[in-house]
Amino acid sequence: MVGPEIPTPEITVLSLIMCFLLLAIPLAISYRIKLHIIKATSTAVARMTSQLFLAGVLLTVVFDLNNWILNLGWVLGMVTVATYTTIKNVELKMEKLFLPVILSFAITNLSVLLYFNEFVLDLENILEARFLIPIGGMILGNSLRGNVVGIGEFYEDIRRNENRYLYNLSLGAKKYEALMPYIRKCLRSALRPTLANIATTGIVFLPGMMTGQILGGVTPILAIKYQITIMIVIFVSTVMSTTFCILSTIRTAFDEYGLVRKEIYKGKK
Repeated sequence: MVGPEIPTPEITVLSLIMCFLLLAIPLAISYRIKLHIIKATSTAVARMTSQLFLAGVLLTVVFDLNNWILNLGWVLGMVTVATYTTIKNVELKMEKLFLPVILSFAITNLSVLLYFNEFVLDLENILEARFLIPIGGMILGNSLRGNVVGIGEFYEDIRRNENRYLYNLSLGAKKYEALMPYIRKCLRSALRPTLANIATTGIVFLPGMMTGQILGGVTPILAIKYQITIMIVIFVSTVMSTTFCILSTIRTAFDEYGLVRKEIYKGKK
């Protein structure tokens, strides 16, 4: 039997200030043991706060208009930012890999997102802003983390073990045969955090989406159903996007002889 509905508490300006005061604890720890993260923490929190408030204002307008072109444009904007962030964080040259990565991000994540809206949520309008944008953001955010780990480890391993890779080529291995051990290793690394989250969800922690729905008044069972489907979709999109990104960048990063192009790395000509 469900008890009386409890209204979601309002977070006032004073409430936000009280929350920001908690930051004094990690800042004090940083100062005391000289972690040197005070500036980085302050900058990150300030950027997060301003970006989220700006996003809140813009999303209010987007949700009110609910125009499919605007909704899809917002998601494609997120794809572009995710692509830029991924390449920037793996120390590779933007101009060399931007096109294959953004195409891989867009095709894999959008296809999974639209499938979810059509066949799992059974929406009348699969480009509905209220579902397309926040769910797309969760999918892209997790795909981004997987791609940063996967792509970064793949090209770092190739650079670190270049002699071993060239030796395999010299023995007659085809390019993809010689690259496959590195692809397997980086994909395992990229997927490990997502698999760990899936395995411990509901026991070690309650994810943010589920918690937010429960605080918003949704029944725990419905929130659990949403969380199960979202976790599966995130895992599938991470596998697809990381695999496609690596395979698509290989065509750009390696020449016809299977040799890695040195100019893809930052600081290389």
